[in-house]
Amino acid sequence: MDTANSVETEVYINAESDIVKVRKVTRDVTKKMGFGITDITRIVTAASELARNIYLYAKNGVMTLNNITLNGKTGIELVFQDNGPGIEDVDLAMGEGYSSSKSLGLGLPGTKRLMDDMSIESISGMGTKIIIRKWKR
Repeated sequence: MDTANSVETEVYINAESDIVKVRKVTRDVTKKMGFGITDITRIVTAASELARNIYLYAKNGVMTLNNITLNGKTGIELVFQDNGPGIEDVDLAMGEGYSSSKSLGLGLPGTKRLMDDMSIESISGMGTKIIIRKWKR
């Protein structure tokens, strides 16, 4: 399994306005990489949701975008990392309809549906790292 990563950019999430910055940077990078409009919209929506979660629950964190190549396929990898309270029960949080903030509860499961791959590492009281990937078609 051959993987090559090159960091495109990092966006720090410390204020609500940084969610807009995440959306813009993600849109610009995915356009430059040659993704189609449907996939660009999916990736930007997923990135926006995860940035919003960092802002709401952890108060600050970072998104890192990477070009990735794996077994001849190219794509984008977005890593969202924070040192917030963590997700107490990842399986519960991934369930349809679950919400810790009285919202519709579509955030994490919706993000997973928009992307090709998603992984979550979270330690209660220490933070969360979510990696999402989309492969070019």
